[in-house]
Amino acid sequence: MWRIWGVERTYWEKLNMNVIEVLGRIFLSAIFLINGVGKIFSYEGTIQYMENFNVPGNLIIPAIIVEILFPILLIIGYQTRFSALVLSLFTLTLAVIFHTNFSDQIQLISFLKNIAIAGGFLIIFVKGAGKYSVDHK
Repeated sequence: MWRIWGVERTYWEKLNMNVIEVLGRIFLSAIFLINGVGKIFSYEGTIQYMENFNVPGNLIIPAIIVEILFPILLIIGYQTRFSALVLSLFTLTLAVIFHTNFSDQIQLISFLKNIAIAGGFLIIFVKGAGKYSVDHK
């Protein structure tokens, strides 16, 4: 019998880890949903920001779709592995394009956060959505 923080494993088994798994999917997805909706309400400003990094402004539509559609799919657990892979690759791409000015501490932290978020998505890609999902059989 193993212990976590001095509490027997049986207690943790009673705590529904499936609910915690859903919370993890929600937490990872929330930032993308918020940013996707934010891009809609700050459309021109987002295009200018993208173009400052030599990213064509017409990519804003696919970015909005990725940031809204795939997090929703991830939360409900539909096409979970594919959604997690897309979001991981998207996040890594954003890190490389927008956060490589490592002389700026904020950019370095943003880069590392993106790498960590991509890692979370890769774990979901490997493990799947779990019991509380549309994908669950």
